Amino acid sequence: MSTFTIFLILIVVVAFLLVVVIMVQNPKGGGLSSSFGGGGTQQLGGVKKTTDFLDKSTWTLATLLLVLILISNVAIDRGGASADSKALDPDAQTTQPLPSTTPLPATNNTATPADSTGI
Repeated sequence: MSTFTIFLILIVVVAFLLVVVIMVQNPKGGGLSSSFGGGGTQQLGGVKKTTDFLDKSTWTLATLLLVLILISNVAIDRGGASADSKALDPDAQTTQPLPSTTPLPATNNTATPADSTGI
């Protein structure tokens, strides 16, 4: 198993967890804590802090996802190809000769459908 495959699996897992954490939250700010009846007071052993936990976990998972994606770029297997561009190197030789092109003869075919009907 390559390093890139491991990063890819981690990215998928973190993305799934991020989706789950976001889906648990309520867009109006109530979220999981409002389902327990915790309006503005701390009830049921600190349910008000649930929104803080969900908010922190969202930011943590999003940051982790971004870092994993950036690090996985380093682990991509490029197949042993050179990272340098040959288009920028004027001394680079092409391995295949360019095909010779001959210009096509210019045709002056400007007939319209009205010309072909004889009218």
